[in-house]
Amino acid sequence: MNPKKIFIEKVKEKGGWVNAHAHLDRAYTLTKKNFKYSYFSLKKKWYLVDEMKRLATEEDIYIRMEKALEYFLMQGTQALCTFIDVDEIIEDRALNAAQKLKNNYENSIHICFANQVLKGVLDKKSKYWFDKSVEFVDIIGGLPAKDYGKEDEHLDILLKTAKKKGKIVHVHVDQFNTSKEKETEKLAKKTIEHGMQGKVVAIHSISLAAHTRAYRYETYQLMKKADLMVISCPIAWIDHTRSERLTPSHNSITPVDEMVPEGIIVAFGTDNICDIYKPFSDGNLWIELRVMLEACHYYDIDHLVEIATINGLKVLGLEDC
Repeated sequence: MNPKKIFIEKVKEKGGWVNAHAHLDRAYTLTKKNFKYSYFSLKKKWYLVDEMKRLATEEDIYIRMEKALEYFLMQGTQALCTFIDVDEIIEDRALNAAQKLKNNYENSIHICFANQVLKGVLDKKSKYWFDKSVEFVDIIGGLPAKDYGKEDEHLDILLKTAKKKGKIVHVHVDQFNTSKEKETEKLAKKTIEHGMQGKVVAIHSISLAAHTRAYRYETYQLMKKADLMVISCPIAWIDHTRSERLTPSHNSITPVDEMVPEGIIVAFGTDNICDIYKPFSDGNLWIELRVMLEACHYYDIDHLVEIATINGLKVLGLEDC
């Protein structure tokens, strides 16, 4: 028996891979100069990328995005979602590059764009660029941790905007692998509050694994009520640094093995590629999936195929395409 061969053939039968989460505008931005930034914390990297963004031309961004997209096409990818930075540092250069990419490749692959609100959505400048990007993107993106202490307001803006525009929402939550975080729970409650069931997706949710079993399963039930879907990006967080905080034994990865049997739709993505966030990540979808199935000890081939294909289409709103 060759499980990988069986899996790959089944993915092809379903039309090919779906990469549900990426940041193509930052792909291949790693340099000898900025490599040292790879060791910094995520919150510091949110600011350290400003240096690269400030210097990037529209053409630079397009070339990077095209190079990454071509690699995914070589792997047999049928659909992909990429977040693009939209803020006062990069202004509209990534948006313009994304429009060009869409024009050139819309007949080759389903490309969905989401706005990466790396400066939050609450202050005047951040809100300006958020509003400016809303009409172009297919998916409203969020990062509530960036508006620390005002996460509810951040989510309210995302969900109200998405509901008004008839778009789905993808939100980065529970990224720090600690039981202090309960962002997935908060996102599920906000989804219900705004009547957005089935239109909201949690990206990462790794901190769920740091909680007790009782809390995890209570949250899964809440997620089901909210019809909240999830995107796992295994390589993005498998490297999470150890701490002395006592928690249940777990890997720093979305608890896919628990979510899927509970009826939660789980997709997966590559996240960052060859940048200060993930210097060694190359966007290989098989390696990404392999890390997930091994870390979660989850070997159900048919469900893994769904995660890599059908579920990806669902979280991107493309299941009827």
